[in-house]
Amino acid sequence: MDGGVAARVPVFKRHLRAEVNEGEGAYLFSEHGVTALRGARVASLAALLDGNHDFESLLRAQPGGMDADQVSSLIGQLVEAGLVSLRAPEETEVDEQAQAYWDACGVAAADAARAAVATVALVGVNTTTGVAAVSRALTESGVDVHSGPHPAADLTVVVCDDYLDPALAEADAAQRALGKPWLLAKPAGTRVWLGPFFEPDRPGCWHCLANRLWGHRHAEACVQATLGRQGPAARPVPSLPSLAAAAGNLIALEVTKWLAGHRYPGQRSVWTFDTQDFEGSRHELRARPQCANCGDATLFTSRACKPVRLNPARKASSAGGGHRTLLPAQVLDRYQHLVSPVTGIIKEIKQDPNAPAFVNSYRSGVNLSRNITGLNAFRANLRAENGGKGLTPLDAQVGALCEAIERFSGTFQGDEFRIRASLRALGELAVHPNDCLLFDERQYATREDWNPRRSAFNHIGEPFDEDEVTDWTPLWSITGSRHRMLPTAMLYYGAPPHPAVAADSNGNAAGSSMEDAILQGTLELVERDAVAIWWYNRLRLPAVDLDAFAEPWVTELREQYARLGREVWVLDATADLGIPVMVAVSRRVDRPGERIMLGFGAHLDPRIALRRALTELNQLLPGCLDESVLPSDPDAAAWLSEATVANQPYLLPDPAVPARVPAEFGYVPREDVREDVDALAGLLAEHGLEMLVLDQTRPDVGLPVVKVVIPGIRHFWARFAPGRLFDVPVRLGRLPEPTPYHELNPMPLFL
Repeated sequence: MDGGVAARVPVFKRHLRAEVNEGEGAYLFSEHGVTALRGARVASLAALLDGNHDFESLLRAQPGGMDADQVSSLIGQLVEAGLVSLRAPEETEVDEQAQAYWDACGVAAADAARAAVATVALVGVNTTTGVAAVSRALTESGVDVHSGPHPAADLTVVVCDDYLDPALAEADAAQRALGKPWLLAKPAGTRVWLGPFFEPDRPGCWHCLANRLWGHRHAEACVQATLGRQGPAARPVPSLPSLAAAAGNLIALEVTKWLAGHRYPGQRSVWTFDTQDFEGSRHELRARPQCANCGDATLFTSRACKPVRLNPARKASSAGGGHRTLLPAQVLDRYQHLVSPVTGIIKEIKQDPNAPAFVNSYRSGVNLSRNITGLNAFRANLRAENGGKGLTPLDAQVGALCEAIERFSGTFQGDEFRIRASLRALGELAVHPNDCLLFDERQYATREDWNPRRSAFNHIGEPFDEDEVTDWTPLWSITGSRHRMLPTAMLYYGAPPHPAVAADSNGNAAGSSMEDAILQGTLELVERDAVAIWWYNRLRLPAVDLDAFAEPWVTELREQYARLGREVWVLDATADLGIPVMVAVSRRVDRPGERIMLGFGAHLDPRIALRRALTELNQLLPGCLDESVLPSDPDAAAWLSEATVANQPYLLPDPAVPARVPAEFGYVPREDVREDVDALAGLLAEHGLEMLVLDQTRPDVGLPVVKVVIPGIRHFWARFAPGRLFDVPVRLGRLPEPTPYHELNPMPLFL
């Protein structure tokens, strides 16, 4: 036996008080409760763990009749369990209460003593509020405090009034250059902020944190931009002597724990404490792998240059709203850390307060589009809330999570791959934007009159100049196994603006796998193409026989709508591609104003297409329930106040065609999502259409996000160029000849 160990004194840790129940065991009491140790042997040993017996004497005593090896083994188990420590004989003169705290932390007395000989640099960044209180608390804790930067300091504490103060970048750079850790804190204000500890040898720096913080302060950024300012806005800093003292002592406690060697996961988090209601919360900081300061800034850029490879993706779920490679609960568990008002990309996910009780609809905040600038853009952004829907609350929560991630990932952040060129110079590598926008020349000719009267959805840009040099980004052609190029401004929200094009969410999708995301994005394009063909040609479509689907959920939904004085029906809008597309329609039937609302859904499985249409109708229902409120969108307001089935008869099923039943859709189930994507790509190719995919998955997020583009496929906004809008109804026999341009539906779709 090592002589040092033999002289050590095994004893219960100071934060525990032992009560021995002779012959039965022992009970250890602490502020956290009671720990029971059972058995006659442990009772005999526990009676001797009183600080008066060293290791060697315990072995000789043979408590409970145990031999030396058994005694040694049992002591080892108690040490491993964190209940017993092996004290040095010289540890008799210590502050019992202080050492009880360190024992509870699992810190030995010798390690705790290191805090007393450490040097801490205390730096105030554009603040004096609370600095003195922090200095005083550190000094009272026995720490040697150096005012201002100090290269030899063991730890630097940086105190500020705002975690987004640009001067903190200098503090971060200085500590990284020194190779020393630092702690960030805000000891003033009604909410005290503490942490994280930044370590130069670990990814995750102040810039990673600032990226997240700005995402939750985009309103402030927009106002600052309007005022011609940069950085965070100046604001009052409330404080009280008692608040400053409390904050200072909390900071001093964290510092002494760190110096003593106590480590726990929360030290990589921002802890916020509301001094008004004493609510505290912890927000984990995760490193951004693509951070230019602590990671690899080329990670996202290089992804765009790689082919999009499809891999086997076995379906884990085919219930709810689609075929997924992970269950909804798995997705929520894996990406829940992205929900935080401090370090997340999503502030919160909450149930839509305006939705009826039977509607599963959740909101996940406004788009975190940090590159939106200006007050008008900010106001517009307030109306663009992310949301999720589903058959169950879990489905809706996961939908809201994924939509927020989708929008975040599709927002321009500056590290996107771009080349500067003109359309003409790129030649066949480029896709002409006109093939995706599909505006008619007559629309361009009348845009000056059209734009002021319509919503931003239906804005018509300038004609695209084929000789203008602009930014282009590559997409991968699943159909042709090659790269194609489109203007970056079409692909990312908030990208440097272009007068002819702008990004929208059509074809953007998040999924539990890359294959899942591509499937969802493609189905959205197919859905909107079929809806446009129906809407602008005002076609009479067959009904969907809801009873034939025999889904109890649908029956219950119709009953709930009836209680609201509304009826519901569904149209089959499936077009030439043969992929089921459905339109759910609801109107009031108990008063003249019908306030008609629509919901759309597409899927290879007609049952899922039906669910999607009805859950989207549910999601949009709150917007048409309150008759005293009209949307700010002029097209939506006109629709809700004026449209009826009498003046819009194409909303009603075609009485001459039997209602569609599930068997008529010819659905062929597959085991793997990749097989579905391959089948869709082949189907599109048969119709002369190319599937293009842009991988927008952000390294710091992880959830696969794509933008799918299919040139020639029609958006359901007002896009009237020649093509499928006019040809498909004739091809399907729904019209004898194409609808004349001037007879297209004059009401643009407003969703």
